[in-house]
Amino acid sequence: MATLVAVPLVLVLVLIAAGAIWFASNSVRATPPAAGTLSFSQPLRIPELAPSRVEDGVRIFELEPREGSTPFRPGTQTPTLGYNGSYLGPTLVARSGERVRVDVANGLPESTTVHWHGMHLPAAMDGGPHSPITPGETWHPEWTIDQPAASLWYHPHLHGRTREQVDAGLAGMFLVQDDEESALSLPREYGVDDVPLIVQDRSFGPDGAFAGGLGMQFDGVLGDTILVNGTVAPHLDVTTELIRLRLLNGSSARMYDFTFADGREFALIATDGGLLGEPVAATSVPLSPGERAEIVVALDPGERVALRSQAPDPALHAGSAAFDVLELRAAASLTPSAALPATLADLPEADDSDAAAQRSFVMSGHSINDRQMDLGRADFVATVDTDEVWTVRNENPLPHSFHVHDTQFRVLSVDGSAPPARLSGWKDTIALEQDREYRLLVSFEDYADAQTPYMYHCHLLWHEDQGMMGQFLVVEPGQEPDLKRPEGDSDDHLDH
Repeated sequence: MATLVAVPLVLVLVLIAAGAIWFASNSVRATPPAAGTLSFSQPLRIPELAPSRVEDGVRIFELEPREGSTPFRPGTQTPTLGYNGSYLGPTLVARSGERVRVDVANGLPESTTVHWHGMHLPAAMDGGPHSPITPGETWHPEWTIDQPAASLWYHPHLHGRTREQVDAGLAGMFLVQDDEESALSLPREYGVDDVPLIVQDRSFGPDGAFAGGLGMQFDGVLGDTILVNGTVAPHLDVTTELIRLRLLNGSSARMYDFTFADGREFALIATDGGLLGEPVAATSVPLSPGERAEIVVALDPGERVALRSQAPDPALHAGSAAFDVLELRAAASLTPSAALPATLADLPEADDSDAAAQRSFVMSGHSINDRQMDLGRADFVATVDTDEVWTVRNENPLPHSFHVHDTQFRVLSVDGSAPPARLSGWKDTIALEQDREYRLLVSFEDYADAQTPYMYHCHLLWHEDQGMMGQFLVVEPGQEPDLKRPEGDSDDHLDH
């Protein structure tokens, strides 16, 4: 009886504490400079393309997470982490059907992992908390790219330390290409008319160091300065009539709703897992941490227009400020661009008639279904090559998001209605407003592993680090689960 009473009490205390943080600090929420006040004084940095080599039919990349320092502002150096450099990492590019290997040599004085966010791959290669890389060790994940063209990314996923390492700079893009996307008349010259934008918020102390404890809300740590590809107040010179922007919300907590200062219309062509069926005319695109979107926008010669974030959906309770992100500066004459195709991809209907299971996930406080993360517990077991319908709901008046590893899901409905066009494609992360019910069609294809789990979690990284995460195994029909804890984790509690 004592245990039954204690668990709800703990949850109540967590909710009270979380609410106190939010309500006490909401009036001083860390906010970037107001829209229209940014100087756009620095040219946008474009992440370099990662070099690779091919050996025995395998494309091999090399990444080294390491310590460094970065001059974000004149006259100061900020201690940072980066892959193959001082901050962020190179953009990896591979084609669907290719066999790839990434040699990750940990140059940090602490353990890390590298998770391939949005990638469909075996659980042992996923880079979650079950695959720690100790200092001086090299990890060699290898898999076959088996998914459509998409804008993916990579970042640490060390249990309890994800936010700290990501906020210090460990993140990068991973672009998947395929023959179907390559045949379309889309902007595709990297860094010219096809540009990755890793958008993050940070705060700086007087000594130039990241001020990680400032701006703490229920969401996590919020910053008062926007970085794009590690650039403060950036501008991008545009030389073509159309430009494709690959937007990544790389922040650990902040919600964005990207729009242009003049309200111009653009084409949304892709979301997390790849191309939409057809371009969607839009004037804004909201992204929660971890989400991606590809947009194509037209410019006239000589004009300047700011990409900004408008106030997020009030239902998210994620602030009400609008602020600038990046200025596009069109050249006096622009190279003509081909018109966008009317059809982008053949998206199958999201059919849940053969779903093998129905599951519900309730996000509350820092728990999912009143449970917090246990590395030795499989929260459920799925069978390979089956579909399931997941109903996901946030019961807090405060923001959460929901991310699933390995699979790209389809949104079946939002509060019983068809999803908006921006949620009609392949997704791996969604923002959750209070009491809004999302039904997802989740497929477990190709890969089974009775010992190594995949994760599902809130992608507000402080929430994840506080335990707002679960894990699941995918097994062959009739196979018994045999979850193994990561080496060095002493708790031997197992709950299959």
